[in-house]
Amino acid sequence: MRIALGVEYDGSPYCGWQSQADGWTVQDTLQRAVSQIVGAPISVIAAGRTDTGVHALEQVIHFDTQAERPLTAWVRGVNALLPDSIAVRWAHPVPDEFHARFSAHGRSYRYLLINRPTRSAIHAGKVGWFHAPLDLDAMQAAAECLVGVHDFSAFRAAQCQAKSPVKHLHHLAIRRQGEMLIFDLSADAFLHHMVRNIVGCLVYVGKGKYSPVWLAEVLGSRERILAAPTFAPDGLYLRRIQYEAKWGLPQMDSETMLGELL
Repeated sequence: MRIALGVEYDGSPYCGWQSQADGWTVQDTLQRAVSQIVGAPISVIAAGRTDTGVHALEQVIHFDTQAERPLTAWVRGVNALLPDSIAVRWAHPVPDEFHARFSAHGRSYRYLLINRPTRSAIHAGKVGWFHAPLDLDAMQAAAECLVGVHDFSAFRAAQCQAKSPVKHLHHLAIRRQGEMLIFDLSADAFLHHMVRNIVGCLVYVGKGKYSPVWLAEVLGSRERILAAPTFAPDGLYLRRIQYEAKWGLPQMDSETMLGELL
């Protein structure tokens, strides 16, 4: 039997998603809890990896097991064995052809950035921060060049393992809500650090270091060294994984969850 789970987590306490020798990752923690319900070691596969300090509102995973359990065991049972920073939101049986990573046809991220002179204590670890005023219009103008199918090598981490740097960025929108700047990005897939590197470049434009046309030049150069430094992970959320309707997976209301932070 193959089971898919929808998982929400606060990435602050963990060394990212991917399993590591010390066991202090989201994957390791989740595997230990699921294994206790199964009564045997279990490996889980995720739709995508997240870095240290990055959060998820809708990470989707799957695992295979011969253990027959009610769906409530995969939700309430697993949650009873997890720390407060990780929660299973739903469980759904899926056919063997389903794969959390390869069946996904899109991924959406949101970055939350407080733009004010002083950092936030209430939102520490949950939002990014930039102290100087940012020009929203300039950032929006710069962002337009990134939408579409491009080689995003200039926004790719050196350790990125993706086979191709060419991705289709379907959507990139920036808006302001009070002191918060909200960046929404959707693509077929993302390169390692791609969202945080894009946000870093947009902040450079917003603070007036470069004009909006600079971002198109960075994109065309395909040179990571010409782009801004990787921005902080704190405000980054894996917001949604898109799948075909045929899999019948539940859809969580990530907008409501994110609204609680604003």
